[in-house]
Amino acid sequence: MAHQDRYGLPLSTESDAAASAYREGVDLMLSGWTGTAEALERAVAADPDFALSHIARARVHAFYQQGDLARSKAALARKLAAKRGTARERSHVETLALAIEGRLPEAIAATLKHVDEWPRDAMVLSLPLGAFGLFAFSGMADHDRARHELCERLAQHYGEDWWFLTMYGWAMTENGDVARGRGVTERGFNLRRANAHAAHAVLHAMFEDGSIEAADRLVDDWIPSYDRAGILHGHIRWHQALGELEHGDAARALSIYADVLQPSATQAPPLNVITDSASLLWRLSAYGHTVPKTLWQEADNAAQKLFPKSSLSFADVHMALFAAATQNREALTARLATIEQRLAEGKLPAGPVVPAIFRALAAFADGDYASCVQTLAPVLDQVVRIGGSHAQRELIEDSFVVALMRSGELPRARALLNARLHRRPSLRDKLWQAAMG
Repeated sequence: MAHQDRYGLPLSTESDAAASAYREGVDLMLSGWTGTAEALERAVAADPDFALSHIARARVHAFYQQGDLARSKAALARKLAAKRGTARERSHVETLALAIEGRLPEAIAATLKHVDEWPRDAMVLSLPLGAFGLFAFSGMADHDRARHELCERLAQHYGEDWWFLTMYGWAMTENGDVARGRGVTERGFNLRRANAHAAHAVLHAMFEDGSIEAADRLVDDWIPSYDRAGILHGHIRWHQALGELEHGDAARALSIYADVLQPSATQAPPLNVITDSASLLWRLSAYGHTVPKTLWQEADNAAQKLFPKSSLSFADVHMALFAAATQNREALTARLATIEQRLAEGKLPAGPVVPAIFRALAAFADGDYASCVQTLAPVLDQVVRIGGSHAQRELIEDSFVVALMRSGELPRARALLNARLHRRPSLRDKLWQAAMG
């Protein structure tokens, strides 16, 4: 009998061991769990000619910014699929390879074509989903809606599948349907508790509906089951640190930072290393808490090694946080010049909002709050184009609110806070309102 993946799709391997290890590796990847790479290596060892195990392993390398390894294994997977793969497997490999190579428009087109024909190919469907997916990093202003609509279209093919419910619910949450999104995500989480993506997605829903205490309890209760090497371990604790900032507990937020987010302590992928550290330290400073300069300098040194050149706009914006906070004008000017050149050449998918954010953050760090407001105001509705989640991008809006308050534009600050409080509860926003009288 031919081997199949967990979704009933045929696998071009005659090895029981390879098929079993591949299924295990895919489930571990889709749940953000440890052991993914090891399971896929077992699949490769059991059948070196099985293309899907190579391309899945390449994807794990890509998560950790191991570009040469990822591309070489993707190239091998292409050759193997051409020799022995089915039409579905050839398309699967090609689509993942395009994503690994950073060819976003081609990868998105290939993904949408592929899932139209093979809607239950979860590995391919995972590519455009999530805060770091192809849609989020495409520069689209409506990527939240696009993810939600894609999941709506394919929901009939998945039923009560734990992975699909996780991503479907999170897509709802990010697109504004928070109550329904939380419920759907929690269904997926209850079906498989060893699922970091589900825990993460539930925390996003709790962020949006103001369930800060419940989120804190969820992390405390669940995180002991998740290895510190897990791809989302640090980021899940980052969510907990955000909750501490809601209550003004800077000491506990800094304790979480030292435990799992500080570059010397974290085991996270490079993109999470820089985004989680920069955004938490910046929030602490913007909210009026003291951040030791040594923390900024250590994190900046690590970031410069991980992202020495302009790349994803989401990464670049966080590099701007480091440069602004450490007053590294040379680094800020150099990266901004590259970004503006990419914009002029039509190679910056997120568009003019990126250099505007750079300038606004530099002005904020200099204490020129009026300039920060003037620069950010025209592009606030375009910040979504840098990718990431609502919780991550809210840092920019928070900086804008603080800049409004510190530059004396209290009516505008009140109006923005009122709008935010109608969208979701926030103790911090209420305290800011009270401080303005």
